[in-house]
Amino acid sequence: MTSAFVAHRNLLFTVAYEMLGSAADAEDVLQETWLRWAGVDHGEVRDARAYLVRITTRQALTRLRVLGRRKESYVGQWLPEPLLTTPDVAEDVELADSVSMAMLLVLETLTPTERAVFVLREVFAVDYDEIAAAVDRNPAAVRQIAHRARSHVAARRPRETVSPDETRDVLEAFRRAVETGDLQGLLDVLAPDVVLVGDGGGIKQALPKPVVGADRAARVLLKGAVGLVLEPAYVNGHPALVVRVEGVLDSVVAVHVENGLVAGLYAVRNPEKLSHMAEETVLSR
Repeated sequence: MTSAFVAHRNLLFTVAYEMLGSAADAEDVLQETWLRWAGVDHGEVRDARAYLVRITTRQALTRLRVLGRRKESYVGQWLPEPLLTTPDVAEDVELADSVSMAMLLVLETLTPTERAVFVLREVFAVDYDEIAAAVDRNPAAVRQIAHRARSHVAARRPRETVSPDETRDVLEAFRRAVETGDLQGLLDVLAPDVVLVGDGGGIKQALPKPVVGADRAARVLLKGAVGLVLEPAYVNGHPALVVRVEGVLDSVVAVHVENGLVAGLYAVRNPEKLSHMAEETVLSR
């Protein structure tokens, strides 16, 4: 019983995290999954992995609806909770893409059931019958939901997949420009229509709304860069920057790169969302 749960724990966490965008809530879902798994007659379970994914999905769906109400009263912009991930996550291109900040924000635009179906089908290749059992729909309805979710995501997802090496090169130019106060150098690495989003959760000062455009974003970034040290890290399967002030973790900056330029900047300062930056999280499919 315990061995089956432990064997699939990283997978279950990844499912819950992709559905919720919150590592803390994903951990809570795993606790609830374990409690329900402990009460199951395991002699009746033919496929432990499928059964555990089903429990996790149901628990995550319940929590996702609660999170929706919580976000309605959230102070400022809401961003997913960043994860310090192992470098090998980047080697699984599909997994890394599915947990990127940009993709998690796209998934936020789906309904809870659409998100569950999309994640289970597109990321984890769960068959339609199993998904139907997890979301309490029939397989035909699940196929329709999957088609609708795929179309929705395709219209909003990042247009290209960028290699970790290219992202690192762009990030290094960005880091040098910010740390040296080089306005022109920063403008050279930002896309003309770059979007800068900050999440302080009402605890730390952050941007009240997104800043759009290279000139505006560059000036905001340089104004707040005094005394900051930017360190490279792997966050959500992609190269990113960890920001420290006098050695203390201040924020995490994830980026979305298009055509060799930074098209999206996601800065998480809310300290309640930085607890999973202390040690690497293992994700799996």
